[in-house]
Amino acid sequence: MIDWNQIESVFLDLDGTLLDLRFDNHFWVEFIPNHYAQHHKLAPQTARDKVLARMKELRGTLDWYCTDFWSRELALDIIALKHTKRELIRTRPGAEDFLSALHADRRRVVLVTNAHPKTIDIKMRQTGIAPLFDRIISSHELGHPKEQDRFWELLQASEPFAPAKTLFIDDNLDVLRTAAAYGISHLLAVPQPDSTLGSVDTAEFPSLHAFEDILGFFQQTHQAGVS
Repeated sequence: MIDWNQIESVFLDLDGTLLDLRFDNHFWVEFIPNHYAQHHKLAPQTARDKVLARMKELRGTLDWYCTDFWSRELALDIIALKHTKRELIRTRPGAEDFLSALHADRRRVVLVTNAHPKTIDIKMRQTGIAPLFDRIISSHELGHPKEQDRFWELLQASEPFAPAKTLFIDDNLDVLRTAAAYGISHLLAVPQPDSTLGSVDTAEFPSLHAFEDILGFFQQTHQAGVS
């Protein structure tokens, strides 16, 4: 249980945390390999193996998250293609209610994501949640992904925060471990980022199965503070 009286800043991941990861999994694992095969006249399995192997090679790097990189790498207009599948972009249950509650509170709420700014723009337009953040920060602005220590050092310089009084929620265990090493005390992991897949083991991190799990207690703390 989060002691909200100890929290000054709330950092939230985007894909798999606030948004259902189904869009991204479908887009990159199914749609792009098929489109790559058609565009380059390759056998479907050959194209799939090539694309997924390259993704595996780059996982955890800034290029892995960069739409401009993949547009060059695959000779495809990734942003235009994302627009064609944007109806799959959805918030996870309870995410908007949680953001709205935080927005009405004194705590600072920051979106901290590895998503490329062009992708963020598509997803904010589709969901309408952008006004609920005090700030939106992409790792591409800082030049390092959240998996790297340097990201958190640059984030601290750009968005000063007290690690011991910060709550960070993410679905990526490597990112959470880097955040923990930096000193962030309050960490929650999302065990089912893709609603169409089963839950995963969140290892050493407490699991946040649904935003309702912490929203009720947050509202009680907020009301007590107001009164």
